[in-house]
Amino acid sequence: MEQISLFEREVPQPLAARLRPQTLEEYAGQSHLLGPGKVLRKLIENDQISSMIFWGPPGVGKTTLARIIANRTKASFIDFSAVTSGIKEIRAVMQKAEENRRYGEKTIVFVDEIHRFNKAQQDAFLPFVEKGSIILIGATTENPSFEINGALLSRCKVFVLQALKTEELTGLLARALKDERGFGGQNIQMEESLLERIARFADGDARMALSTLEMAVLNGDAKEDGSIIVTEETLEQCTSKKSLLYDKNGEEHYNLISALHKSMRNSDPDAAVYWLARMLEAGEDPLYIARRVTRFASEDVGLADPRALELSIAAYQACHFIGMPECSVHLTEAVVYLSLAPKSNALYMAYEHAKKDALNDLAEPVPLVIRNAPTRLMKELDYGKGYQYAHDTEEKLTDMQCLPDSLKEREYYRPTKQGLEAKLRERLMRIKEWKKG
Repeated sequence: MEQISLFEREVPQPLAARLRPQTLEEYAGQSHLLGPGKVLRKLIENDQISSMIFWGPPGVGKTTLARIIANRTKASFIDFSAVTSGIKEIRAVMQKAEENRRYGEKTIVFVDEIHRFNKAQQDAFLPFVEKGSIILIGATTENPSFEINGALLSRCKVFVLQALKTEELTGLLARALKDERGFGGQNIQMEESLLERIARFADGDARMALSTLEMAVLNGDAKEDGSIIVTEETLEQCTSKKSLLYDKNGEEHYNLISALHKSMRNSDPDAAVYWLARMLEAGEDPLYIARRVTRFASEDVGLADPRALELSIAAYQACHFIGMPECSVHLTEAVVYLSLAPKSNALYMAYEHAKKDALNDLAEPVPLVIRNAPTRLMKELDYGKGYQYAHDTEEKLTDMQCLPDSLKEREYYRPTKQGLEAKLRERLMRIKEWKKG
């Protein structure tokens, strides 16, 4: 008699897998691509798919859309994982696709998480995409401009999939309660306002929304009549901690630090603190933020308020000293101060202009008058001849030329009228007037 193992029981699929749309009519979101008359919908309906990349955040339907294409196309469809496949597997699939082409059959190769392929693996696809052996469909959460080889990317149309709207997710959740593949066969009692709360919590991610709903139902109050009641208290337990979308090495990392920088530059402390919180709560290194804040202090505030740099360095040291979560308040102090400080990019512009001249005139010699002359030979060669020691004068100023002749009229530092820099501007103007005589 054959013994049945407990481990051979069929494990039920998650709600998100059971409700995966099979047709375009069931598909939620992406109306800008799949609405009536939109280009991608036409391509799918007319079976005229070409190589393309689906780019979007998790849970917006990239893989689902590829499977819908698989169900509608007359081409052979091969599902490929960038996580588990190497060049050997790629070549085997490509050979099969080439055989299909010789017999007049199209082959669509779907690569999930295509950004995980390295350059050599992506290059293995290129010749087959070029000669039409395969139609490549890739899905990625990362910016294709950074993660996909230029040659391969140029042969693919990129479609940007957007996070689902709250109302779209709410409708999806309501359907899950009625659909037989979901909870349609059960008596689930749940207020519509709770569905909307789950939709907001999921932040555009359909998979997260359905998983949260499933968790709430499984933890609901079961009654004797077989009904399940999901209360606000139950839902709060299932949504107590939100996992923020963030990749320390990906595009979102740069998007958020850019948002923080530009909010401070725009003197918007509320926005700056929000973006700061988004980064810290997603697990960003506070020292990285502190370094960027220090750069901002000189690049965007500069001498309009020299204390900005002091405060930024103090915030960095505080972050290094006590770490997260306590140092969040130190960074908040620095971010708010910098947001409200007077703004000047005069130091940044001064260096950029000087850098341009330095790179274009690398051979410009240092004027003899400001060279040191530590040896007799150097003195004989007129090193330091005519040097004027500013401290020997009553005004602490001289009219000595310190720039090379070809650059003597250059003005790199042009102070603004903001904050303390306005006083520095007045002083600089007086110095220049004195030197003109």
